[in-house]
Amino acid sequence: MDVGLLTTFLTSWAEFAVRWLHVITAIAWIGSSFYFIALDLGLRKHDQLPAGAAGDEWQVHGGGFYHIQKYLIAPAHLPEHLTWFKWESYATWLSGFALLAIVYYGSADLYLIDAEKLELTTLAAIALSIGSLVLVWGIYSLLCRSSLGQNATLLMVILYLFLVALSWGFHQIFTGRAAFIHLGAVTATIMSANVFMVIIPNQKIVVADLKAGRTPDAKYGQIAKQRSTHNNYLTLPVIFLMLSNHYPLAFATEYSWIIASLVFLMGVTIRHYFNTRHARKGNPRWTWAATALIFFVIMALSLAPLMHRDDLAETQTRANVMTLSPELQKRANHPLFEEVGYIVEGRCSMCHAAEPLWEGIIVAPKNLHLETSADILTQAEAIYLHSAISHAMPPANITYMEEGERALIRRWYHGQKK
Repeated sequence: MDVGLLTTFLTSWAEFAVRWLHVITAIAWIGSSFYFIALDLGLRKHDQLPAGAAGDEWQVHGGGFYHIQKYLIAPAHLPEHLTWFKWESYATWLSGFALLAIVYYGSADLYLIDAEKLELTTLAAIALSIGSLVLVWGIYSLLCRSSLGQNATLLMVILYLFLVALSWGFHQIFTGRAAFIHLGAVTATIMSANVFMVIIPNQKIVVADLKAGRTPDAKYGQIAKQRSTHNNYLTLPVIFLMLSNHYPLAFATEYSWIIASLVFLMGVTIRHYFNTRHARKGNPRWTWAATALIFFVIMALSLAPLMHRDDLAETQTRANVMTLSPELQKRANHPLFEEVGYIVEGRCSMCHAAEPLWEGIIVAPKNLHLETSADILTQAEAIYLHSAISHAMPPANITYMEEGERALIRRWYHGQKK
């Protein structure tokens, strides 16, 4: 096994392992977050509460009963053992960044850089990516610490407009898929940095004061509450954005930046419904109607590709006559390339096209096109992984790719690695 092939195998399994870890840690973080939000909003106040308690709740789960009390400062006696909820957040961000590096930095020419928007070197694209994470957190933190932080509603509106601007900006620089992922990444960075840089440090100050016999300053709890509220409303949009790379109708259309912006509004309406219900303040059914309306607008915006079929055909014509780079030309000169082209055209191109011919498919899966020589050459690794050494494609072998054809693709791929 040559070095290139070994690298492909290791990278693919590393991506799978890190993605699995990311999902596990995200479930842990989001689950605990949603639980404590519901618990905090549902606390009951009554005359039998101990001194200093702000409310309590009885819960039943897993065959047992739980009695939970909340203290805004601390009980009269603070126990030595405290359970901190922080590592779920840290592990989610770290695994998410690792996944970003493996997929988007490792294959920047395919997934990160869109030369038609902005010609970037791989290092420049990665620098912009990392720089955006740092810059966005810095701007967000400054806004929260400014006088705007005293007006929760105004601050939320300004933050939303900031996210809209980011959505537009990312779509001017990166591929549509990368733009969605980066909008999710900067939002997740805000959320995790809120935990790491603000919420946990503030809680540690309060705990230290209590252990030293000092009265904690209430401002630390107020600041932590502000950041926790932001995390509450940002969670669902992040999940949508992270799942988006499977759905080109979301990330690969003319109005994708607007779609991404509207997702944040759906996050607000959905969380408002559950927050209100958990607080026992009514049943705001209007939020479901609002969410459905926003989602309908998103679906309508995603129809843009269908309105521009002529433009797509023109783009495809230009791709057919595009001059190949020296590297791609070298790959194309392989003696088996012509046969590989016939195989891909016959088994794959009916779905992976600017105008898919397969019934029920509007946009090519993952917006990946395999119609031209350049398409096949640039997607050689994906073709190899999905159809030569595995049977992932065609799905259920619906177009009857034969074992001999898979073997020919393997020989072609190995040959170009020499």
